[in-house]
Amino acid sequence: MGELRTAAVSSRGLQIDIVVPEGIDDPARPSGGNAYDRRIYRELTARGWRVREHAVSGSWPWPDGAAEDALARVVSGIRDGAVVLVDGLIASAAPNVLVPETRRLALVVLVHMPLGDGLPEPELAHARIRERAVLASASAIITTSSWTRQRLIDIYRLRSARIHVAEPGADAATLSPGTASGTELLCVAAVMPHKGHDTLLASLAIIADLSWRCVCVGPLDRDPGFVDGLRRRAETDGLADRIRFAGARSPRELDREYAAADVVVHASYAETFGMVVIEALARGLPVIATAVGGVPDALGHTADGRRPGLLVPPRDPHALSVALSSWLSDGDLRQRLRRAAQERRRSLARWSTTSDRVARVLDRLAAGSGDP
Repeated sequence: MGELRTAAVSSRGLQIDIVVPEGIDDPARPSGGNAYDRRIYRELTARGWRVREHAVSGSWPWPDGAAEDALARVVSGIRDGAVVLVDGLIASAAPNVLVPETRRLALVVLVHMPLGDGLPEPELAHARIRERAVLASASAIITTSSWTRQRLIDIYRLRSARIHVAEPGADAATLSPGTASGTELLCVAAVMPHKGHDTLLASLAIIADLSWRCVCVGPLDRDPGFVDGLRRRAETDGLADRIRFAGARSPRELDREYAAADVVVHASYAETFGMVVIEALARGLPVIATAVGGVPDALGHTADGRRPGLLVPPRDPHALSVALSSWLSDGDLRQRLRRAAQERRRSLARWSTTSDRVARVLDRLAAGSGDP
């Protein structure tokens, strides 16, 4: 794999350097963060920014010496005074490289999730020290949710004026028709422990007497041992023929999965925003999700205060099974949630709004106007 990939677009407007982990376009490793980065790149280009993209190799956010050297070569080649937008997977893990460069560059860190959340001590303390050093020296910080912004303020006591929110947008999508029975469940997430598939399977075992089928879409190679354990559990519980682990899907294939679904189930233990939530709502699909991080904000409300789905505590199979049972057994509830989801669909922010917020921060830094 190459260590640097650069794309330049000549047009009117200002110039921005964007630093991202290598492989953000790999269809076998989709993620909300990768999709966000790629969309911001396209949106800024469409606005007339001259964009140079640098993709850096390495196992970010846990780089070895070779990865840090690759980043150092990239950053040292950027002209003095440039505005540089760096994905937090890289930035928060590389204070030794980036903090000295903030004396000559306007560094903007795009934080999808605080570094180290979920790590045991002392790894967590070490991660926090690294991230704080970078964020304290950055010219600006952009987060993808209000929850993440407040989390950074709480953890690091950063000046709130330097931290900005640009929530992911939603693309227009075809309305999913749904079925009368509501039995088609869809989970879209990489199959990893923190995404809560173990809680999902435990909850489905509790309601095995009800009619349902569940498709889990997402990469299966992040933690193969965890995936094997889930499959063994499904076999033991007699659910193997009702739960399908479909693996990663192309955008077109994922569209088909959404079109066949009745409800999206998201059992994550930690989520800064939850792009899958707005992807579901963009199709008029209700969401049953854990109330973690920015998920409640992403789910939102209709104009008259109705939720387009149900929220449950994380790591609680019983609570999730109750929500799923209510969905499956109560036709009136299904209709109410579907109507709320279709109404919420019309109020979702677009990516143009997201890029407006990002561009505003970058514009002010490029103009040298101090705090953006």
